[in-house]
Amino acid sequence: MLILGIETSCDETAAAIVDSARPAGARVLADVVLSQLDEHRPYGGVVPEIAARAHIDHLDRLIAQAMDEAGLTFADLDAVAATAGPGLIGGVIVGLMTAKAIAAAAGKPLVAVNHLEGHALTARLTGDIAFPYLLLLVSGGHSQILVVEGVGRYRRLGTTIDDAIGEAFDKSAKMLGLGYPGGPALEAMARQGDPGRYDLPRPMLGRDGADFSFSGLKTAVRQTIERLGEALDEQARRDICAAFQVAVGDVVADRLGNAIRTVARPADGRRPTLVVAGGVAANGYLRQRLADLAGAEDYELAIPPQRLCTDNGAMIAWAGAERLAAGLTDPLDYPARARWPLDPEAEPRPFAGVKA
Repeated sequence: MLILGIETSCDETAAAIVDSARPAGARVLADVVLSQLDEHRPYGGVVPEIAARAHIDHLDRLIAQAMDEAGLTFADLDAVAATAGPGLIGGVIVGLMTAKAIAAAAGKPLVAVNHLEGHALTARLTGDIAFPYLLLLVSGGHSQILVVEGVGRYRRLGTTIDDAIGEAFDKSAKMLGLGYPGGPALEAMARQGDPGRYDLPRPMLGRDGADFSFSGLKTAVRQTIERLGEALDEQARRDICAAFQVAVGDVVADRLGNAIRTVARPADGRRPTLVVAGGVAANGYLRQRLADLAGAEDYELAIPPQRLCTDNGAMIAWAGAERLAAGLTDPLDYPARARWPLDPEAEPRPFAGVKA
């Protein structure tokens, strides 16, 4: 099956074509992503109105580029998939309406994709991973641990009760004057820092369950910066970054370890798999901590290539292919959704916003 995937949920405008042919294996025929970093950098974060306008300005061109790279016309497609939520509603509407127009004009099925499901299934695009598997989904807006039982079937074990991991990275970096986006800059500074110089808290560490909390850690970073005052030199910034990153690693390992111990191992005797997805999965330190945890718990670890960890069209095309193969398509009046939990039965977290 040939699927066009469109992603516009935040500040990346993306289009991709995936050939989901089996058993030869899926192939990404085209994957075009336009980042809006320059548009949002002066504001220190994503401005929803600017993001939506940028999607309008660039999406048609990117779709045309992807189709040209794949050597296809719309008539060649088997379906059109687009993110229908969750995300910044203006951007979601741009991508979903464009997908509806293409599907209607070409007479192709529409697949409305949950952005989180795109992340959740990406590891199956790049590797031979069977259901069920454990998923750690970590990004600027989401921090969740789920059991992926199948396409459209997710059981949440834990989520953030306040801030997402990526949000904590970006806001801590902003307080340290590292610019936007802050996560990669903070990771780079941490490599040259002493994580033992500053004692930062580990929220939720040692508690039952698998929920996260990062607002207290972020507050501790701010208080450390204020306490240092003029003594906040370049080495102090590096050391705070290192301390912050290690604290996050400790929390993630603790929370994920709790989740692992509540999940039954596969009945067929195979090693269970831990999949890590989302933009924060690109962080090298956290990847190593997760590799150590997986080894200690006798789990296989699967992390998609870095370019597929951040938002992209290929993950939406692949999720569309998985849903189409399961006989799941959507009407052309399918609504855009700002919030859309993967596990609708999970208890909501009142202060977690779209992250729940």
